[in-house]
Order: sequence, then structure tokens, then C-alpha cells
Amino acid sequence: MATHSVFNPNPISTFTSSTNCTKGDKQWPGCLMLNGKQMHVRLSNGYRARARSTINVNSTAIEIPRQWYNLVADLAIKPPPPLHPKTFEPVKPEDLSPLFADELIKQEVTDERFIDIPEEVIDVYRLWRPTPLIRAKRLEKLLDTPARIYYKYEGVSPAGSHKPNTAVPQVYYNAQQGVKNVVTETGAGQWGSSLAFACSLFGLGCEVRISSSVELLFRILHAVKLWTFSFENFLQVWQVRASYDQKPYRKLMMQTWGAKVHPSPSDITQAGRTILQIDPSSPGSLGIAISEAVEIAAANDDTKYCLGSVLNHVLLHQTVIGEECIRQMEAIGETPDLIIGCTGGGSNFAGLSFPFIREKLKGKINPVIRAVEPAACPSLTKGVYAYDFGDTAGMTPLMKMHTLGHDFIPDPIHAGGLRYHGMAPLISHVHELGFMEAISIPQTECFQGAIRFARSEGIIPAPEPTHAIAATIQEAVRCRESGESRVILMAMCGHGHFDLASYEKYLQGSLVDLSFEEEKIKESLAKVPQVQA
Repeated sequence: MATHSVFNPNPISTFTSSTNCTKGDKQWPGCLMLNGKQMHVRLSNGYRARARSTINVNSTAIEIPRQWYNLVADLAIKPPPPLHPKTFEPVKPEDLSPLFADELIKQEVTDERFIDIPEEVIDVYRLWRPTPLIRAKRLEKLLDTPARIYYKYEGVSPAGSHKPNTAVPQVYYNAQQGVKNVVTETGAGQWGSSLAFACSLFGLGCEVRISSSVELLFRILHAVKLWTFSFENFLQVWQVRASYDQKPYRKLMMQTWGAKVHPSPSDITQAGRTILQIDPSSPGSLGIAISEAVEIAAANDDTKYCLGSVLNHVLLHQTVIGEECIRQMEAIGETPDLIIGCTGGGSNFAGLSFPFIREKLKGKINPVIRAVEPAACPSLTKGVYAYDFGDTAGMTPLMKMHTLGHDFIPDPIHAGGLRYHGMAPLISHVHELGFMEAISIPQTECFQGAIRFARSEGIIPAPEPTHAIAATIQEAVRCRESGESRVILMAMCGHGHFDLASYEKYLQGSLVDLSFEEEKIKESLAKVPQVQA
């Protein structure tokens, strides 16, 4: 079987104590030294990532970046500020202190270009970073395309996605401040499991309700006062009910790291009870789950809130992806013509693309940067650019973003991590400035692309990055038709090992495209606050 490698081999090198090989004064990336002998990793089917983590040796030529990158510093036109939900005045740092750790608030509002990554965070990053950049040669061959396709694979993290890139620093900063409890929401479960993983490393407890039957028992016991719910010393996670039901092994993953999960909407919070009164069978949404988590954080002095996407400090932490990728592409002498990533709240997309946008602003490169969102929840392509709440109950600051309306509840598509009514304000701003574009793709086309990818590259992707895969295939086919040899860089934000029920539905022919109802969005957009700013 033919093999492929991201990096060029060097067949004649001398031993070095570093993880690189040298010939004279030149370093060659991608070599390992085992027992004093050179070995260049050349593997099939995209398994280089797994082999690297199994060997537990950094086989790349780059080191983990020491700083996160803040795109705001390089934008001539700064993004509009978030507004207080009651006064409509710009939010002050002290307004955010009931929810977030102090250092995260500083990172949220800073104009500094680079933020140093704490050594303790880098120490945890070393468990899986740097992540591999892989050329999809078999997919190229399958599509018979002259395009060169690369994907930056974040599925090698302990939680199986890009989310630990921000979960680890968020938990670290809260622990440094002496915070006892943190709460959060999660969609498909990647964020909740990542936060549970991080909490287990830094000594924060986790509490998650794990099944509908257990939930019913707890309600009965609570009603007859035989059991009291305690919020002390736990991470609490509100998981969107549609994903809570679709992805049981995400719940078990969080439980393994010491967590319990509440399905959202729940009867624990006023926000959840309000939704359940309106619709007892509500599938939930990220907006509702955020409302529930924020409500608990705001009501308890010893509790802070952690968010897995949307906000500036979250996007900041994810830029470790793009910073690594720039160096990896330089090492192989490639420059991307097109960068593609899926978008829900936008953190994975921002993490890969923002460092490349910096280089684009410098005039060094000029790639097309394309966001891909689900056709059933298309905030960038169908939403309005306006101030709106980040949650359903209207408890968060108002943010200028592309939105479908804060009470828009998307249909229960299988890419649960993309079921958010809005887009990260910074991504929305970059889109308005014309530095990127956006398209939407229905889920059946995405799963069709995922099957082709899995059967050629060997990695089963999570439902979220299947949107990027589908868009990449579209572009590769265009290259085949035009004869262009474009370099396509794709964000592969996680594996789909806990999403196989979705694949089963697709393979059985029961997965359908959920229509985007224009009337539904008109109703939700009518409730967007009218803010003059």
C-alpha cells in the first residue's frame, strides 16, 4: 500500500538530542530518533496522529506555540463592544466579574496582539499538541482532483476534539483564582467532556445528570424531600436535550471524568422551567442551555461560568491551532489557497483561520477563507447582523453578531455543536469586513462526504467537521473540472466515535435534511432587541 507523510523525509541525518534530524546545519522536520537510529514516520490512512500519540514522542518539527494570538489587535476597524442587557451601555469588566475569572475578563477585552500561555497550560497541552497536519492523498485520488488537500486534525486530544484548547486555560485561571465551582452548557458534548477533562486535572469536581431514568428518580426524590440537590464543589453541565438523547456515550465520557449532566431545558432553573412550560418536549438549544448555566453562576458567589465558543477569549485560546498550522505548512513549502472550517459558535474556525488572516492583512498570503454552516441553522448566510442576546432568556450581554434571533430553536440536526442561533461577534465582524465568506450545506450531503472521507483517509469525523469535508469535496471537484491545482486547508476539529448513531441513520437511509423555515426565522428575528449603537 502506498504511504504518505505530511513532512519530507531526510534519508541521511546525524543523531541529535532534539526531535528533529539534522544534516550539517540544516534541520529536517518529521524525524524521530529511537535508540540512536533515525526513523521517519510514514503511515497510511491518516493514522500518523494515532501513532504519534501512541509513541508519545513529538514527531513534528515544531513546538507548541508559547502565545495565543488576538486578531483584534490587527484590525483597523475594531469590533462593536458588547452592551449591558439593561442599560444598553458598553459592558465594563466589573459587569462580567460575577460570571468569569478575572484573567479571562482581561483577555476578553484586551487589544494586545499576543497573550503568553501559562507554563502549566502548556504542560497539559503536551498530552496531544502539536496536532498533526495531514495530506489527504487518498481522498485526492478518490476524487481524481489536482487539488492538494490538507487537514489539521484536532481529534487526537483526550476529549477527541479542539475544545480542550480553551477548557484547560479556563479551568486553570478559575483554579488560580480559588473558584470552587464552574458551570457550563454543551451541545454535542465535546465542550462538556473537555471541561470535565480539564477539571479532573486541576482538582475541580464535576456533577452531570447522565440519563433520563436517573433524572426522573431525582425529580421524585426532590419532590418528596428525600433528597436535596447540592451545588457545592461541582462542575455542572447543561447538555442540549437533543444531543443528550442522541449521544449517550458523551454523557458516560463526562461521568468517567467525574461529571453529571443535566439535560436542557431542565426544571432546575427558572429559564429551563419557563421553556418546559411552553413546550414540555422541547429539544433544547445552546441558547437555552447557556441561560440555565448563567443563571446558576450569577446566583452563587463561589461559582463561575465557562463558555466553549463565541467569546473573544475562547477564540483566542483556539489560535494555538492556526499558529501551529502556519509553521507546519511553511515546513513543507505549501501556502493555502483556500481555508475551510465548520461554524456553529465559531471557535474551531477562528482558531485555524485567525492567524492566517493576520498573514493576509500583512500581504504575505491571500487565501480565500470559507466558513461552512448547517443549512438548518445558517446564522451567517441567513441571519441578520445586529445586537442580540447570546442566550435564550436574555441574561447575557447584548453582542453585535449574525443572529437568527435569540429564541430561535434549530431543528435537532446531528451536528449538535453547530445548533446555535448566533455567530461569534469577532467572526461576524470579520465577515462584515470582507475577510471571509460563508456557505451552508444540508446534513445528508455532509454525511455523504464523511463516508467518503472515512473510507479513504481512515478517520471517522464528528458530524460538525463533515460540513468542512463536504465543502472541501465541492471545491476539489471544481478543481478537477477546471484543472486548477489549488491547496485546500481544512479544519478537522474532532472524531466521530461517539456519533455512530448518526452514521447508522445515514447508512440505513433514514437520515433526512431538515428544512429551514423562513416563517420560523421571521418570528424569532422580530424579537431581536432594537438597539441603536
